[in-house]
Amino acid sequence: MSKIGYSFKIEDEDVVAKVTGRALRISPKWSIELAREVTGKKLTQAKDYLDDIIEQRRSLPLKRFKKGVAHRSDLVKTDAGRYPKKASQYFLELLESAEKNAEYKGLDVDKLYLKHVVAQRGPILRGFRSRAYGRASPSNTQTTHVQIILEER
Repeated sequence: MSKIGYSFKIEDEDVVAKVTGRALRISPKWSIELAREVTGKKLTQAKDYLDDIIEQRRSLPLKRFKKGVAHRSDLVKTDAGRYPKKASQYFLELLESAEKNAEYKGLDVDKLYLKHVVAQRGPILRGFRSRAYGRASPSNTQTTHVQIILEER
C-alpha cells in the first residue's frame, strides 16, 4: 500500500498530533468552508463550534460557495450561512481522534491548537439510478479527504 503524505511540512514531530480522513462521504464544499473556519482555533473552541453547528445554534459563514444561500442573523462580517450537520459530525470525530493521538503522545490537551486543517476533493463513487423504459441516470457520491494537524503551544 502506498504511503499517504500530508500537505504540510512538520518541523518538530514531538509537539504535533496528526489525523487524516480519506474518502469521507461528505460534501467537499462544506468541508472546505469548515476547514477554513476552524483553522487556528483552540481544540476546545473548535469542538464547541462544531457542536453549535450540529445543534443549529451557530451557522457556518460561507465565503466561497454562497450563491443563492439565505442570510443568517448570527453572522457578523458575511451574510450567507448554513448548518452542515453531516460534515460537522465527521470533523468532530476526526478532532476527537486527533485528541486521543495527542494524549497517547503525552501532549497537554488544554494547549492544543489546530495548526493545519485542509479538505480536498476525493474520488467520485460512481452509481446509477434505474429509470423508466430501461434507462439509467447517474447517481454519483462525492468524497472528501481531510487532514488535521494539532500543535501544542
